[in-house]
Amino acid sequence: MTISKDSHNQSHRAIFFLKMAFALLLFMLSIDLLTVSMLQLNNELAKEVFQATNNPFVGLFIGLLMTALIQSSSTVTAMIVAVVASGSLTLTQAVPLVMGANIGTTITSTLVSFSFIMKRGEFKKALSAGVLHDVFNIITVIILFPLEFYFGFLSQSAQFITHTFFESKNSAEGPIRYNAFFTRPFSLWLVSSIKYPIIALIGSILLVFGAIKILSATVFKTFISDNYKKVSKHIFKTPAVAFLYGIFFTSAVQSSTVTTSLIVPAVANRRISLIKVFPFIIGANIGTTITALIAAIYNTEAAISIAIVHLLFNVIGALIFMPINSIRNIPVKIATYLGKESVKTRIVGFAYILLTFFIIPFLLIYFNRHEDMTNSQANEKKVNSTEIPANN
Repeated sequence: MTISKDSHNQSHRAIFFLKMAFALLLFMLSIDLLTVSMLQLNNELAKEVFQATNNPFVGLFIGLLMTALIQSSSTVTAMIVAVVASGSLTLTQAVPLVMGANIGTTITSTLVSFSFIMKRGEFKKALSAGVLHDVFNIITVIILFPLEFYFGFLSQSAQFITHTFFESKNSAEGPIRYNAFFTRPFSLWLVSSIKYPIIALIGSILLVFGAIKILSATVFKTFISDNYKKVSKHIFKTPAVAFLYGIFFTSAVQSSTVTTSLIVPAVANRRISLIKVFPFIIGANIGTTITALIAAIYNTEAAISIAIVHLLFNVIGALIFMPINSIRNIPVKIATYLGKESVKTRIVGFAYILLTFFIIPFLLIYFNRHEDMTNSQANEKKVNSTEIPANN
């Protein structure tokens, strides 16, 4: 009787892990398909957009908007590297784009929380967990953006580290390596087989939401199991341990989008408190930069510097929030407040996503485009006026 019960439990666990693996794989594939379809549809457009402004504030929101659409900060960072390496964009101009990309990549975990929208209690917790990643990056940008704007803090630090520890490569030749999932070959084949990138884009968006639903349902079963209680006690035992696990897991799957999205159902079902989850999210932010940094080593000096900027941004964010409990509680309290308000009025959650990730960035880019065109035309006139005497 005991043997049959044990064999039943083993087969049940095996089926569960297969479902979990399938759900995770589908989620990663859906994000990768979205990335590839966006790249094929808008790669040249993205480069033109990156080059369209010298305004760092607009650059910040361009990075945010592009990453919210592609859902991969590593991909947008790689695009920025390509433009910088070509000489069309300076490192200083690229830094606000990287900052914006860090905010834009958090949209997926927020969207995952909306799978709980029909359950009042769970939705409040889920949205707080999803928004926590956003709040952390937004506060870090608020702190670091002025330092970069006035003193060139991140760009100069990255250049110093690059010159000190890495061999300079002046050649910009060779393809820029994108920090891709292992599903990339299949994604490329599938999108190229469809032939129409817009169809692939629509299909991948639908697959993302379907994968989120399947993943949330599968993860929910994990969080109601007795085994998870033992594992979560170990992972979230202390802030330092949770922080290290966040780095490790995110480095393994090459995406903070995946690991932070897995956390949302855990908080929604009260298996983990928001305060314990936060160090894991901070670690995940650092973990997502590691593979991009490794890939950049084999490219140009600009590629290394941009990757270091990405790493520095997240490491400094961790140094700000990790050491002191009272400071670490600030983003948690903000996220909890947003969760409570969203339960009172459901439209608050939708308004937050639309305003933060789409409407405000688009409006700022749109209304500042004339200023950027005026500046570029003024620069062209200066160049022409200096060339006329020489020709005469």
